[in-house]
Amino acid sequence: QVQLVESGGGSVQAGGSLRLSCAASGNTVSTSTMGWFRQAPGKEREGVAAIVADGSTVYAASVKGRFTVSRTNTKNFLYLQMNSLKAEDTAVYYCAASSRRSWVGLRADYYNYWGQGTQVTVSL
Repeated sequence: QVQLVESGGGSVQAGGSLRLSCAASGNTVSTSTMGWFRQAPGKEREGVAAIVADGSTVYAASVKGRFTVSRTNTKNFLYLQMNSLKAEDTAVYYCAASSRRSWVGLRADYYNYWGQGTQVTVSL
């Protein structure tokens, strides 16, 4: 089992920055890909960014160039640096981890561990 706990959410004005952190504990060696997802009110959960053990990353088109995902080599911490935030980035952000060895990208159904989420609110 893997436990994930997010932190760093909050309120910020448009154009500002936030850094989300995710602390992973338990059997982290079993995880390959870690990622960030978000869900806005009335919308489906969407993938934001993911990073594989070799450092390869993938981003949603809506955040590419503004967000950066990173992780520690020990797989104990995952980060999401969010710059140039927009009102449409407002959502609950979730940290997730997958134990699949194949490429999972931003497919939520391939992730089997999830954090409880942290709220990000961007005001105009």
